[in-house]
Amino acid sequence: MATGATPARASGDPVVDRLRAVQDLCDRGEPLASIMDAVLADGLKPEERRRFDADALAGPLGTRLDIATKRGAARRRDFVTLVKPYVTGVDPKVKRELPVARRIAFHLIEHRSVDELADGEALQKLVTAAAEPSKRVRKNLRWYADLPLQDELPEELFRLRAADLIPMTQVEDLSWSGGRLRVSGHAYLAGLSVRSRRLNRATVVLRGPRWLPPVRMRTRRVFHPEATHGAEEAGCNYDWSGFVAELSPWPLRWRSSVRAVVRGGKRLLRRRETVQDTTTWRAEIVIWSRGARSVGLLRGPTTGRTERPAGLDLGKGWWIRPVWTSDRALQIVLQPTRAELSGVRLEGERLEVGVFLPGKEVTRGQARLNGHRIAADFTPVEGGTAVVVPLAVDSLLQERDGGRLWIEPKGDPAASVMIGKAEESRTVVGDREITVLRDRRDRVIVSAHRIHPVVTSAVWDEAGTLTLEGSYPGSGAAELTLKHRTGLIHAIPLEREGSRFTVRFAPAAMPRFGDAAPLGSGTWSMAVRAGKGKGQIVPLRVDHAILDGLDEEVKIRDGREYRLISTRFDVPVLSVAEHLPDDEKGAGGLYALRRGFYPAERTRELTDATVYVSYDGRQYEGNVRAVYEERMRRGDGGEHIWVVKDGAFTPPGPAELAELGAGGAGGAGGAGPTVVRAGSREHYAALARSRYVVTNGFLPPWFRARDDQTVVQTWHGTPLKRMGNDLPHMARDPRPAAWHRQAAEVRGWDLLISQSPWATPVLRRAFGYQGEVLESGYPRNDVLVAPDREELAARMRARLGIAEDARVVLYAPTYRDYDRRNASIRLDLAEARRALGPGHEFLIRAHSMQAAPNVPAGLGRDVTTYPDITDLLLITDVLVTDYSSVMVDFAATGRPMLFFTHDLQRYSSKRGLYLDLAAEAPGPLLSTSAEVIEALGSVDEVAAAHAERYELFQRTYAPRDDGKATARLVDRVFVP
Repeated sequence: MATGATPARASGDPVVDRLRAVQDLCDRGEPLASIMDAVLADGLKPEERRRFDADALAGPLGTRLDIATKRGAARRRDFVTLVKPYVTGVDPKVKRELPVARRIAFHLIEHRSVDELADGEALQKLVTAAAEPSKRVRKNLRWYADLPLQDELPEELFRLRAADLIPMTQVEDLSWSGGRLRVSGHAYLAGLSVRSRRLNRATVVLRGPRWLPPVRMRTRRVFHPEATHGAEEAGCNYDWSGFVAELSPWPLRWRSSVRAVVRGGKRLLRRRETVQDTTTWRAEIVIWSRGARSVGLLRGPTTGRTERPAGLDLGKGWWIRPVWTSDRALQIVLQPTRAELSGVRLEGERLEVGVFLPGKEVTRGQARLNGHRIAADFTPVEGGTAVVVPLAVDSLLQERDGGRLWIEPKGDPAASVMIGKAEESRTVVGDREITVLRDRRDRVIVSAHRIHPVVTSAVWDEAGTLTLEGSYPGSGAAELTLKHRTGLIHAIPLEREGSRFTVRFAPAAMPRFGDAAPLGSGTWSMAVRAGKGKGQIVPLRVDHAILDGLDEEVKIRDGREYRLISTRFDVPVLSVAEHLPDDEKGAGGLYALRRGFYPAERTRELTDATVYVSYDGRQYEGNVRAVYEERMRRGDGGEHIWVVKDGAFTPPGPAELAELGAGGAGGAGGAGPTVVRAGSREHYAALARSRYVVTNGFLPPWFRARDDQTVVQTWHGTPLKRMGNDLPHMARDPRPAAWHRQAAEVRGWDLLISQSPWATPVLRRAFGYQGEVLESGYPRNDVLVAPDREELAARMRARLGIAEDARVVLYAPTYRDYDRRNASIRLDLAEARRALGPGHEFLIRAHSMQAAPNVPAGLGRDVTTYPDITDLLLITDVLVTDYSSVMVDFAATGRPMLFFTHDLQRYSSKRGLYLDLAAEAPGPLLSTSAEVIEALGSVDEVAAAHAERYELFQRTYAPRDDGKATARLVDRVFVP
C-alpha cells in the first residue's frame, strides 16, 4: 500500500501498521485527501477493517476533526466532504462503540448535509464542550454524557459505553504481610463521583492463561481523599475511591499446579521430561459505581518503592512476585527457580559465572547472553547441576548494553538465571567495570560499562541537608550534577577518599551567584561528572542492598517538598514540589478557588495594597522591581505584596535595600513585603482586593480587574520582534484562544508604560490597547545611568568573581519559536578565547524560553539564571545580541553593541521584525562567529564607525531612559 508515510518497522499486525501510517501522515500535516487514501486502502480482512475503523475514528481522524472544526467553515467543509462517504460505510457496531463525543460528531457527519455542518455551529459546540470534562447524568440505571444537541439527536447517542467508562487507577503500595500480598491505591470511573461506600464496589481480579479460573482478591473500599486532590475533573469527589486488596498465594498455587499437570502430560505424550513452568496473572479491576460497571487493567505505580515490589519465597524453589509491565500494568508471577547464581570470579582473561540448576542433573547445554550463545560446563552434583559460564573479559568490555543471562539445558526450555542468595559483584578492569547484578525481578544482568558511582547511604539531617555516601573507585576531582528537564544543571563537588565519596547539599538553599535559592519544582536527575565543569558524565546508581531501607519520605522545608527517590529500580532522582494545602490541590481545588473564592473576594472592600508580579512571579527584576524599590526608598507605608512562583526569590525588605544602597534611608524602618505563593488562596485574595497591581506581563487568566483597581502594565521590553495581534496566527478566523485571552487581559489595563514614542503605536496595535500610555522610559534602566553606577558595577563584578580590568562581553540572544530546544551556542567561545586572550570574560545569557545553554567549562559563564539582566548590563563592556530588546536597554550605557544575526533572513520570515536592523542597528550585523570575534578584537574602531547610528538609535528608541523613569511612573500612579 502506497501511503506516502515514512516507512517504519512492521509490527506484524496489519491494523497497527496501517494506523501508524495514518498517524504519521496526520503528524506531518499532510492534506486530508492523502490521509483518506491511506484510510481507504485495501488489504484488510473484515475483522481487521472493523478494528482499524474503530481506532482511526477515535484517534487520528477524530483529532483531525477537532482541528478542522476550529479552523473555520472552509476547513469544516473540506473535512466533512471527504470523510462523509467513509463514515457512511463503517460498520454501525463500530460507530456505536466509539467514545461518546466522537460518536455524536461522526453521526452528524453521516446524517446532516455538508452545508449545514460547514456553516452551522453544531460541530463547534460539540468539539468545544468535549474539550472540557463533561458532566455525567444518570437516567434510571444508565449513564449519559451532558453534551450539546440533546434536544436534536437520539438519546441513545449520548449513552456512556465501554470506551467512556475507563477505570482511572493508581497503585500506591505493594507489600507482604503475614504471607499475604497487600495492594492498595485508588480506582474510579472518570466523571462519576465516589462520595461514600454506598453503591460503590471494586474488585481486583487476577486472570491467568487461557482456561484457568480467575482469582478474585478480597477487596474493600477505603477513604482516600488524595484521589480527589489529584483528579483532572473539577467538581468530582473521589474520596471513597481508595481500595485495599489482599491475596493469599494458595489460590494461585493450586491453579498453577493443575496447569502444570496438564502441560506436563502433554510433554510426556511427546516423550519429553516435565519442566516447572512460570504462570503469569494479569491484574484487572472491576468497578461498580452507581449503576455503571467497567473493567480495566490495574496500572499506574507511584514513583519509588511501589515500582520495585518484593517477592515472596514460597519454599522449594518457588517464588511469587508482583511485577510491572512496560505499559505500567500489574502482573503477579508464580515462578520456579530453575537456575540460580552461585558465584562470580575473575580468572585471568575470563569472568567465570557459576550457576546452579536445582533438582535436575544435566550434562549438556549452553548459556545465552545478549543473544550470543556461549559454551558452558555442566557438572551433575548432589541436588542438581553446577554450571560454569566462561565470559571473555575483552568481549564483555566491547559490548554496549547489558543483558540477561540464560541457561539452556539440552532438551529443556531456557531458564533465566535468578540472583537467589548470591551476592552481586562488580569487577573493575581499568577504567571500566563488569557487573553481575539483579534487576527488579531478581534476574541476573551482566554488563560492562564505565565505573558507576554507587550510593550506599543517603541521610537527611534536621537542617534539610542531604548527605550521599558511596563507592566510586578512582581518583581526581569529580562533582555531582543535578539536571532538570529544562537543561538547568547544578554541580556540587564530591569529597573523595580512596574508593569512597561523600557529597552534601541542601536542596532548599542551593548556591546561586553568591546567594541561595531552592531547587525548582520537577524531577532532578543525578549523575557524576569527572573533573570540574568538564569530563565524562557517568550515571549514579543506588546500591541494591539499601533499597529496602532507603528513606523516600517527603521532607517539607520552607513550604516546599523534597523527596529522594530510587526510580526504575536503582536510578536516584530528587523530586521537588511546592507544598500545597489540600483545598488547593488538583482540578477540584483550582475550580473552587476560581469559581467560588475569587468572586467572593472581589466583592469585599479594597485594601491599600500593591501587588507586584514580575514574569508570573518567577523573577525579582525589571520595571516591577524598580517601582517597588523606589516606593521603599520614599518610605511608602502601604502594604507591598510580591507574588512568588516556585520559591524563585525572596524580595528584600527596607533594611536589606538600605544595606544595598537601593532602598535609601527613607524606607529602612518600614514594614517588609508580604510574599504570596503563586496560585495560592492568598494570591487570589491579593489580586481580588489590592488597590494597585504592577506587572510586566500577562496576569493569570482568571484575573479580572475591578473598576476601582489600578493595573499598571510595565511590559518587559520595547517590541522589536512581532508580537500579539501582529502574529499571523492571531488573524485566523475564527480567532484563536490566544486572541481572546489577550483581549480580555488588555481590557483590564489602566496604564501601559512605553519606552519611547516609537514604541507606543506598536504596543497599541499589537495589544489592541486603547487606554492611557505613559512614555516614561523604562524604570529598570535608571540604574544604568545612576550616579553610583560605577560603585554598583564594582560590587556586581565582585559578586561574580570577575576581575576589575577584565573586558566583559555579554552574549544575550533571544529565543527562536522554531528551535526552542536547541541548547547550542553559536558563538565559538574556544576560538574567541584563543584569539582575544585571557583579558575577556564571556557571560552567556540565554532567553528564558530557550533551552538552557551548553556553556563549555572554563570558556564562559552561564548567567541565564541570574535574577536581573540589568545587573549584568551594569558590568557589560560589549553586548553581543541578535533581535533581543536588550539592545534598547543597553543603549542607555553608550557602550558598543555587536549583532550576531546568523539567521536574519529565516528569523525575519518566521517571526518578523518591526525595525530594519540593517539600516538602524547601532552596530555591525555579523553572520559568522569569526566575524564576531574579529569585531571584538577591534571593538573601539567598530564603535567609532557606528557612533552616529548609535546616537540616532538612542534618540529613537530610548529617549527617556535618563535615570528618572521610575520617578515619573511612581509620581503618576502613586502620588495623589
